Amino acid sequence: MCGICGEISFGGAADPGAVRAMMAVLSPRGPDGSGLHGQGPVMFGHCRLKIIDLSEAGQQPMVDPELGLTVVFNGCIYNYQELRAELEGKGYRFFSTSDTEVVLKGYHAWGKDCVKRFLGMFAFAVHERDSGRVVLARDRLGIKPLYFSESGKRFRFASSLPALLAAGDVDTSIDGEALHHYMSWHAGVPAPLTILKGVRKIHPATILTLEPDGTRKKETYWSLTVGPRAEDRGMSEADWREAVLDSLGVAVARRQIADVPTGVLLSGGLDSSIIVALLARNGQKGLKTFSVGFDAVNGVEGDEFKYSDIIAQEFDTDHAKLVVDGSKTLEALPLAIHAMAEPQMSHDAVAFLLLSQEVAKHVKVIQSGQGADEVFGGYHWYPKLMGSTDPVADYARAYHDRDHAEMREALSPDLIGADYSRDYLARFFADSKSAGAIDKTLELDQQIMLVDDPVKRVDNMTMACGLEARVPFLDHELVELAARIPAELKVRDGGKYILKEAARQVVPAAVIDRPKGYFPVPALKHIRGPFMDFVRDVLDKPVARERGLFNRAYVDKLLADPDGTLTPKGNSKLWQVALLEAWLQSHGV
Repeated sequence: MCGICGEISFGGAADPGAVRAMMAVLSPRGPDGSGLHGQGPVMFGHCRLKIIDLSEAGQQPMVDPELGLTVVFNGCIYNYQELRAELEGKGYRFFSTSDTEVVLKGYHAWGKDCVKRFLGMFAFAVHERDSGRVVLARDRLGIKPLYFSESGKRFRFASSLPALLAAGDVDTSIDGEALHHYMSWHAGVPAPLTILKGVRKIHPATILTLEPDGTRKKETYWSLTVGPRAEDRGMSEADWREAVLDSLGVAVARRQIADVPTGVLLSGGLDSSIIVALLARNGQKGLKTFSVGFDAVNGVEGDEFKYSDIIAQEFDTDHAKLVVDGSKTLEALPLAIHAMAEPQMSHDAVAFLLLSQEVAKHVKVIQSGQGADEVFGGYHWYPKLMGSTDPVADYARAYHDRDHAEMREALSPDLIGADYSRDYLARFFADSKSAGAIDKTLELDQQIMLVDDPVKRVDNMTMACGLEARVPFLDHELVELAARIPAELKVRDGGKYILKEAARQVVPAAVIDRPKGYFPVPALKHIRGPFMDFVRDVLDKPVARERGLFNRAYVDKLLADPDGTLTPKGNSKLWQVALLEAWLQSHGV
């Protein structure tokens, strides 16, 4: 896990100062080493977190003069050892034991199609010395980020948006369509948009090829259709249970590959508990597990230790609990906001940052349960969409934070355009090859909401602490399996039915049958005291008033009644507004 960046010039030499500026911002993602390599119009930068091959042979940018290739790579290829053996059989010679070199030589052997052979999470850029071509690629589920900016005859890319800001020459005006999405999709902004007009992001499962003259080609190398297959008609519920448990077991085992200590973020919910249980079944001893809890606010409990304790005791893990009081949460807020590659309103961002700070003292790799709800149908709005005859309206009612009428009330008039989010939703459902309403919804959430909310949040907060997070529920083979399972087996009995039934073979019933929980930070849902002072200070700053993103009457309404203005998902609209402004201020926008 690392930070990558670079500049490609289509009319002159690349600027090393700009690349170094991006590297400085990315350094928390890779505190173990850094490198810069350029050849005329192309220059790459890299900040390294040593996970596989701890020697200097794994340093990046990695150059192979014999093959004429240079690569910068962020992520982990879990099947790199098998691919290496295959490449050695083709006559390739290796100078390291890293997965980075497998990416480089795999690209030489198989071209852009190498991505179809990679099992893992990745974002990388390859420069072909002889042709001058640069190829960028992102993993199937968008676990690893890849942003870019363009100005004149120059293209820059980086693992985070703020890194591109540091390089300069970026249009920092607010993108009105992206703002509409931010205010609708729980702060999620679908690719290629970001909140700033001058920065875009590469879609998941996408290869972008840049030729020396500036022409380009974008290709999608993987897609997912959700719904039953004819060949699965003979599958019983018991068959699906076994298939899920076997596939998840493989996904969890894959993600233990590392040359450094590993652990699990154990929230006490089903998703992280089954990861621990499967590792124990695979023979893992002395597994390090970590939980975090916060002060209760307004009757909302701030920890789920009673459930994480059950799992820690059942599987004899080396368990650590981090208890965070309100003052520490408040103190960490600016750090969490600054660590966001894009503004993210979810309350638990600060929880992940604080937990990651502690976990990074003990391990460098962690497994986490993100993605299970989107893949196996765990959210409360899924049952409402079973059999829907108007999925666009039903989804928007259950999920969107605001309707367009409230958007007009909230936003400055010059930022109001079409009902972008509703239109996006309608287009997605119309274009989807998935048949039923629930299947279209699962496809949407896996491709949009998942990528630009929980996955990005975990990546940003862990990488800010030099910690690599791995998400077995987003193993693409497991995701493909889950896509074939009939919808009713996912959303039955409140959601994730088939996953719960599969888990009964390895997880205590008290954890499986508990009420659904979330990673709670009550102080950011029910804003009080110093947290309200923080919010007021952000929204009352002259820069916020001059920017004028939000109608002041709307802001004052939220400030007057923060608990009475929650989203349909139960999150604070006031925090959503304040977070965006705080993020812009934090990055000098």
